[in-house]
Amino acid sequence: MKLDASIAAVVTGGASGLGEATARALAAHGVKVALFDLNEEKGTALANELGGVFCKVNVTSDADVDAAFAKSRAAIGQERILVNCAGIANAIKTASRAREDGAIKHFPLDAYEKVIQINLIGTFRCIAKSAAGMLTLAPLEDGDRGVIISTASVAAQDGQVGQAAYSASKAGVAGMTLPIARDLSPEGIRVNTILPGIFATPMMKAMPDNVQAALGASVPFPKRLGDPGEYASLALEMCRNGYFNGECVRLDGAIRMSPR
Repeated sequence: MKLDASIAAVVTGGASGLGEATARALAAHGVKVALFDLNEEKGTALANELGGVFCKVNVTSDADVDAAFAKSRAAIGQERILVNCAGIANAIKTASRAREDGAIKHFPLDAYEKVIQINLIGTFRCIAKSAAGMLTLAPLEDGDRGVIISTASVAAQDGQVGQAAYSASKAGVAGMTLPIARDLSPEGIRVNTILPGIFATPMMKAMPDNVQAALGASVPFPKRLGDPGEYASLALEMCRNGYFNGECVRLDGAIRMSPR
């Protein structure tokens, strides 16, 4: 797929982090971009900067997602690219004893469900609704009708202590990539997933400098945190390269996460 002003894209979680970097990279090639996010202030400012459109969206809500796609398509046209970056994380052990008094507790199921609803079901909700819209488009000269890229995590394969919900949600995103690609391939829609390692996102940058340095040093090479622009670069290659389909690709500097 040639990236230019004839192409429209939707980026969920587009107001910051990996989503922001991807939106900027797409816009730099002339692509018209819609940002789906909950952060209205940052999302609106970025959309104005990029000449795109911001849509306030909770990806767990059918109504929100439907309204956002309607708004974005009215503003920039039917998207041929969807990049799913919206997601959350938590860290809670499945069951544990309190250090103070030995009281036993377990992972609150509402907290577990929230991660699954946003990271996995929210991703699929956006995929299904975007793919339905892409089916209305004629294929491009290269046969592409659309490209869908989702974000999993190395935690899908190397989940750490406390990451039962997060790892399950991201493993689900990776696991559904091939069947969705098989579903949509006859229509010329390609589907891929990126599994990032430790990246310098706003959440990571909020940590103390020494913690960031230690995490960067744990990467085999290069010994640093990933740059969101490197995620964006891979996302753009997945768009441009017509033979990229049905793949889950780790982007992690060769790290394999330890239990803790």
